[in-house]
Amino acid sequence: MMAKLGQIGAILTLGILVTGCSSIENHRGYVMDEALVQSVQPGLDNQLSVEQTLGRPTFTSEFGNPVWYYVSSRTEQAPFTTPRIAQQRVLAVAFDAQGNVISADESGMAQVVRINPESDETPTLGRERSFLEDLFGNIGQVGAMGAGGGAGGPGGGM
Repeated sequence: MMAKLGQIGAILTLGILVTGCSSIENHRGYVMDEALVQSVQPGLDNQLSVEQTLGRPTFTSEFGNPVWYYVSSRTEQAPFTTPRIAQQRVLAVAFDAQGNVISADESGMAQVVRINPESDETPTLGRERSFLEDLFGNIGQVGAMGAGGGAGGPGGGM
């Protein structure tokens, strides 16, 4: 009886360990439907027909002719890590000044840039100062600017 409980416990533990190592997939953004994307035709559609077909865009351009962007991405996340983009598609629908479709271009993972910061410090120009120099470095300096008649001090020109 005790050996059987031990076997069941081992199988349950193994099952939990195996499921804990699997990655999590998540879809983010616009859900691309190939038939709907292919139905947007330059010269035939306008902003109203595109919105009725594809829905509201993920975001729109701010300058120049209007461009609507539909962004779809699939992320994967291994246990105890941050999500990572595994697949991305961007549909850019460009319109002319009258609101008619000029083009519908699609891009993918070639446009994704992965940024990996190297440290927790921001490099700055100037000399390196220690903590104590930062803490006590301005003693005697405060008020020195205004004492000689500089801007903001007595007799200074403001």
